[in-house]
Amino acid sequence: MKRLIVGMTGASGAIYGVRLLERLGELPVETHLIATRWARITIEHETERSFADVRALADVAYSEGDQSAAVSSGSFRTDGMIVVPCSMKTVAAIATGYAHNLICRAADVVLKERRPLVLAIRETPLHSIHLRNLATLSDMGAVIAPPVPAFYARPDSIDDLVDYTVVRLLDQLGVDAEVPNRWAGLPGEPTED
Repeated sequence: MKRLIVGMTGASGAIYGVRLLERLGELPVETHLIATRWARITIEHETERSFADVRALADVAYSEGDQSAAVSSGSFRTDGMIVVPCSMKTVAAIATGYAHNLICRAADVVLKERRPLVLAIRETPLHSIHLRNLATLSDMGAVIAPPVPAFYARPDSIDDLVDYTVVRLLDQLGVDAEVPNRWAGLPGEPTED
C-alpha cells in the first residue's frame, strides 16, 4: 500500500485538496493530512464541507505545529507528498528550507530523502520572486503542477475540471486513478491546409 502526505494551505482551491483526499480514499493509499489554520478557514469558506469532514477523509491528520509528527522524519517512509493548494508563502518557505510548520518540514524531508514532491500552486500572476522560488524547487526535483484546466477533455462541470486535474496530480505521484477522458489523439487523420 502506498503512503502519501497531503498538505493543504490557505490558498484558494481547497476543492482540489478535498477531491484528492476523496479519490485517494477509493484507492489502496494511506493518507497523512496536514492542513494549516488558513486551509481550514478556506475549506469552510469555499466548499460545503467542515474541516472535520475533510480531516475524516484522511487516515491520519496532524496539526500544522506538530513538529514531532511521524512525517517530520525521513525514517518514516512515504511514497511522496503533495501540497494542494499550495500558497506562495509555503513555496518560499520550502525553497529556502524554512521548516516553520509541519507542511514545510515534511516537504523538506521529502526533498532530502529524494521522494516525489508535487506542488499545486495557486497564484496568478507570478512575479520574479515566485518564479525564482519555483525554479529552485524544480531544480531540487519538485514537480510544479498548477491546477490548469484541460478543456480538451470537454468538461461539463466544475467537478469535471477538478476531477481531471486531481487525476493528473495523482499521475505525478505514480498513483493510478481512472478518468474517462484521457487524451488519446484526435479521431481521423489530420488534414493539411
